[in-house]
Amino acid sequence: MPSLVWALEARMKRWIAGILALFNLANGLVMLSAGSLWWSLVPGAADTGPFNPHLVQDVGIAFIAAGLGLAARALWPAWWPAAVAGAAFLAGHGLLHLVMIAGGHDRHAASDLVAVVLPAALALYSALPNQGERHA
Repeated sequence: MPSLVWALEARMKRWIAGILALFNLANGLVMLSAGSLWWSLVPGAADTGPFNPHLVQDVGIAFIAAGLGLAARALWPAWWPAAVAGAAFLAGHGLLHLVMIAGGHDRHAASDLVAVVLPAALALYSALPNQGERHA
């Protein structure tokens, strides 16, 4: 019975990774191609200072890398270490937002929890291997 549960969880993790991959790839591509539009639409981005196109593009590349790692997990389960690397960026980004929320320096806490922290937690969950995948 545990092997059936592990198989179902592995399938769910692949779906979560795939959905997050699409989201992060799209976000990164918009940051690279339409950074000023991204800056104006994302809640809280403009609160951090003036628009810096180079910074937005650099971070866009990080989101693309995270998306590619999660896509690898979704398509090829044995490539879960690539997803862990991508999820590490997302987790660090989410942790930064949690610290800002806890310190009272975030006027968009609700949207940050939903759009940054929750996806980061889901990315970590989906990236880490199941019991049967550790030696795959």
